[in-house]
Amino acid sequence: MGAPGSPGALSSRPVNDDPNPHADDEPAPLPPLRRGIYVLPNAITLAALFSAFYGIVMAINGRFEAACIAIFVAAVLDSLDGRVARMTNSQSAFGEQMDSLSDMVAFGAAPALIMYQWALQDLGRLGWIPAFVYIAGAALRLARFNVNIGVVDKRFFQGLPSPAAAALVIGFIWVMDDSGFKGVSRIDWIEWSAFAITLYAGLSMVTNAPFYSFKVWGGRRTVPFAVLIAVMLVIALVALDPPKVLFGIFCLYALSGYAVYAWRKFKGKPASVLALSTDEPDEKGLHP
Repeated sequence: MGAPGSPGALSSRPVNDDPNPHADDEPAPLPPLRRGIYVLPNAITLAALFSAFYGIVMAINGRFEAACIAIFVAAVLDSLDGRVARMTNSQSAFGEQMDSLSDMVAFGAAPALIMYQWALQDLGRLGWIPAFVYIAGAALRLARFNVNIGVVDKRFFQGLPSPAAAALVIGFIWVMDDSGFKGVSRIDWIEWSAFAITLYAGLSMVTNAPFYSFKVWGGRRTVPFAVLIAVMLVIALVALDPPKVLFGIFCLYALSGYAVYAWRKFKGKPASVLALSTDEPDEKGLHP
């Protein structure tokens, strides 16, 4: 056996003495959140919650265009509160829970109630089905998101995000109302289209279909110049006809997750639309 400094002593050491060589592959634990209450991000969350409440009140009063705009405003505010909290270093456990509860109202209860008030109520108890599936789907999706936040691929959402689901449902109402369709409970094809869209949005929220999150772009400090050109074109298109363009964009997004799923299946990668086993990767954060 060689001396401590000899080449023989060095060669006798293992090349990798890490007992867990795949430790680097594990996601880094999230830093603990503060327990304080910060005014700015929570004020934005409360504004989103009020916007959803306003939308419900407008729907009860039969002003569906105002109700739709209110939900889209809530979606914009929801996209801002988390970013403001990160920019001001004011993330907190309270704010996280407040945001989740606000999302349940703004993108779960409010869209379902507005759609029910607009087209589903005259279907009787049959109209309860898509409305309840939508609300339950939003609750399940938000709960799963909160549990799996540290283990899923940040590039993709697991299931249709609740703001996008709300935009799909509310966008349909806005397009029809803007096109002059009033008293839609007497128009069968609109009633059943509303039934199908609401049911589709509710079920899509609880699937495992991967919907692109755009967080990769949002987290960068700089972006290619082409991105600004794309943003400019999108703003110009939305300005032409907001109801139709926004509804079209969210229709494409609501289908994109299934296109990504089909592509992964075609490439032979593991993918499932609905988890049927607790051992699947997408179920990792839900089970001990």
